[in-house]
Amino acid sequence: MEKTKRPLVLISVMLAMFVSAVEATIVSTAMPSIAAELGGFSKYSWVFSAYLLMSTVTVLLYGKLSDIFGRKRIFAVGMLLFLLGSLLCGLATSMDELIFYRFVQGLGAGAVMPIATTIVGDIYTREERAKIQGYLSSVWGISAVTGPAIGGVLVVTIGWEYVFWVNLPLGILSLLGVLLFLKEPVNKQKPVIDYTGAILLMVSLSTMLYLLVEGGVAFDWLSVQSVILLLASSVFVVLFVIVERKAIDPIMPFEIWRNKTILYANLVSLATGVILIGISSYLPTYVTGVMEQPAAIAGFTLTAMSIGWPLASFFSGRLLLKIGYFKTSITGGAFLVLGTLLFVLMQPSFGPLWAALSSFCIGIGMGLTSTAFIVSIQAAVSYEQRGSATASNMFMRNLGSTIGVALLGSILNSSLLRFFADNSQDYSLSSINNLLSQNTRVEMPIESLKFLQQALANSLDNVYLVTAFFAIVSFGLIFGLRGEKGVKSHVK
Repeated sequence: MEKTKRPLVLISVMLAMFVSAVEATIVSTAMPSIAAELGGFSKYSWVFSAYLLMSTVTVLLYGKLSDIFGRKRIFAVGMLLFLLGSLLCGLATSMDELIFYRFVQGLGAGAVMPIATTIVGDIYTREERAKIQGYLSSVWGISAVTGPAIGGVLVVTIGWEYVFWVNLPLGILSLLGVLLFLKEPVNKQKPVIDYTGAILLMVSLSTMLYLLVEGGVAFDWLSVQSVILLLASSVFVVLFVIVERKAIDPIMPFEIWRNKTILYANLVSLATGVILIGISSYLPTYVTGVMEQPAAIAGFTLTAMSIGWPLASFFSGRLLLKIGYFKTSITGGAFLVLGTLLFVLMQPSFGPLWAALSSFCIGIGMGLTSTAFIVSIQAAVSYEQRGSATASNMFMRNLGSTIGVALLGSILNSSLLRFFADNSQDYSLSSINNLLSQNTRVEMPIESLKFLQQALANSLDNVYLVTAFFAIVSFGLIFGLRGEKGVKSHVK
């Protein structure tokens, strides 16, 4: 059998990871401009929720399918769906269309990152993986750093559509590289696919997501609709747990959660997922709409977080060996608390440098905690469980982001409506669209401009208060890891 051309496959995988990672920050920077053109600010959070929901729900299923049908086939399906979604997103003429196309994009994204990582595990030996993981981490860091900058430049030069279309040539090259140069053994096994578990998980998350996004906006929190949605989501979660306990090859193996390291690390990751999406989704809105800065400057404030993350990840490995898993994690947790509190204290007059500093602290916290968790989780389980354990941590952070963008979006929208009502002003959520573009701001009466900016700033303050709450919760959860031997005893 012809051998895999590992350098070419590695380059293809790195391209796939770049495309997948850059999508998170590049769209955040462009969203104020997109909302200004397409309207529908009340549906702002759905642009993120749609993508995150589909990628979160499908990540576990794609992993199982790749074991059965091979990495190449499932990677190709995922990448083609991702590229189709990217093409359609750039052609969207309304916020509703964009949200639907983001569902398609997210459906494909669920395959790209995990299977790309799995391919590296397949073609490199255990001894080689440490070096290769360094390459992959650098790709993540580079894409996170360049995403906001690229997004800002594209928006102010050729248009927000190219924020999505920039994925097309890179994704096609990545797909061709994997199809042409990766050679897989024929898999004759026929494992059972846990379709029932995947469907129940998707329905329960979708129901809860709809409640979180629309609660307080389309219907009251204390209403019949809210109760029905909450009960339905709870029932589907219970059914999911029952099915997974009986499944021969479950999509979510619960036995790994009995490990204290995995349990607490995943719970912290759930909380940090809320923080991450809260900052990356709404910071550009604050910098653009309240501080009246262009998209490039809004991108710079997010880039500060993206610089702090890989920088902290680099030093995290050394800290793990020097001071241990718990102390490294608690240091990261402290930076998350510091960063979110700086956002709570932020005033429009402080300018984008304050926002960038706050963002940088969040990046440091994410870099220290995420690296410590992944390395320690992998050290805490056997080789046979390593894939499931790593996937569970990725799933929990994605789940946190999925819940977070819905919850925080609902808080933002309901806070704006309450501010309008308290001040007896007849504004709608769509009025905020006028703040997100320099062209529309200059045409607004000064009284309306100042009032809407105050409304947006106050409402985003509520969002930042919630992220600070989750940072404090995550900091407390890290203490559950005290006494664990963790990395220091495993990594030499």
